Amino acid sequence: MKEKLLRIGSYILVAVLATVVTLFAVGYEGPSKLEELESLIADRFIGEADLTAIEDAAADAMVKATGDRWSYYISADEYESYQEQMDNAYVGIGITIQVSETEGEGFFVIEVNPDGPAAEAGLEVGDLLIEVEGQDIRKGTTAEVRDLVRGKEGTFVSLQVLRKGEPRLFSVERRQVQTPVAVYEMLDDHIGLITIANFDSRCAEESIAAIETLLDNGAEALIFDVRYNPGGFASELVDLLDYLLPEGDLFRTVRYDGKEAVDVSDGDYLDIPMAVLVNESSYSAAEFFAAALRDYDAAVVIGEQTVGKGYYQTTYQLSDGSAVSLSIGEYFTPKGENLAGKGITPDVVLPLDEQTNAALYYGTLERSEDPHIQEAMKLLK
Repeated sequence: MKEKLLRIGSYILVAVLATVVTLFAVGYEGPSKLEELESLIADRFIGEADLTAIEDAAADAMVKATGDRWSYYISADEYESYQEQMDNAYVGIGITIQVSETEGEGFFVIEVNPDGPAAEAGLEVGDLLIEVEGQDIRKGTTAEVRDLVRGKEGTFVSLQVLRKGEPRLFSVERRQVQTPVAVYEMLDDHIGLITIANFDSRCAEESIAAIETLLDNGAEALIFDVRYNPGGFASELVDLLDYLLPEGDLFRTVRYDGKEAVDVSDGDYLDIPMAVLVNESSYSAAEFFAAALRDYDAAVVIGEQTVGKGYYQTTYQLSDGSAVSLSIGEYFTPKGENLAGKGITPDVVLPLDEQTNAALYYGTLERSEDPHIQEAMKLLK
C-alpha cells in the first residue's frame, strides 16, 4: 500500500512539473531579433565591436523605419547639445567663429556676445583665433575648436589670437551663455523688423519685449522674419500669438489616442499692420505662426512656400541617457487646416535666386538688397 502511494505521488509530481514547464514555455517568448543579433556579435564576431555604437545605429534605424521624417533619435553623447539648443543656452565663452578663407590661417571671431565672458575678457570681432589651451588649431575644424573651447562651467580656457598681426593671450571663464532668440531693428518709415531665430525657450518673452521696445520707439508697423526658423515649443508659439491676436481659437492638437486640446487667445491684441516673411526652411511653429496671423487677417505673408510640417513631437529620454523625439500628434491652424505635406503659400510669392538666398542664410544680405523685406515695407507703407 505504501509503495502504491509513493508511486501515485511520483506520478503527480511529474505531472505537475510537466505542467509548469509547459506553462513556462508558452509564456516565454525568448529574446527579440535585435537582442539575438547583438548577442551573436558580442559573443562570436571576430573583430572588435562597439556595442554602444551598434545600439545607437539600431535605434536610429528603428525610428527612421517609421517613415516619419520628423521623428529622430538622439544618442546619449548628443543629448546635452540637444538640450542646450532647446534652452537657447550653452556653457561656453560667448563667441561665434568662422574659418578663415586662407587655409590654415585660423578662425576669425565674427561675433562676440556683449554680455558674455569673452567680451568681459577683451576679445573683439576680427580677432584671429590660432591657439586653444596651447594647442595650435589652425588646421582643425570648427567642431574641434568648439569642443576645445567649451568645458565645465566655472573653469577657464586659454586663447591666443592675432589682432592686427600681433599675438594676444586671453584667459576666459566658461559660463552659461544665452543665445539671442529675437533681435530687432527700426527700418525706414517707422517699420519695425523682428527676426525670430526659433520658437524654443524664451522666444515669446524676447519677441514681446522686442515688439514693445519698437512700439515705444515709434513703430507704426511690424515685420516678423521667420525664414530659416526651424520651429520649437508650442507653448512659446501660443504665448506670442495670444499677445498678437484677438479672442478665439489659436492652436488645436489631436493626439495619437484621439485626445483633442485647444489653446485660445484672450481679448487683448495688437492692432497694427503686420507682415511675416517665410521661406522653404520655415518649419513647424514658424509656418504655423504665419498661418495663424493670416487666418485672423492680421498679417500679409511674403516669401516662398513653406515646408509643410503638421505633426508635433515629444522627446522621451531612454534609460541609457539617449532619447527619441517622436511624432505623437497633429496640429491645426485657427481655421482648422493641417499643414502636413503642403505648408502655406504666401500671399506674395517671391522666390530668391541662389546667390541672394546664400547671403540671407549667412547673414550678409543687406536690408536694402533683401527682396522680401523691401516688398513687405512697400505693402505696409
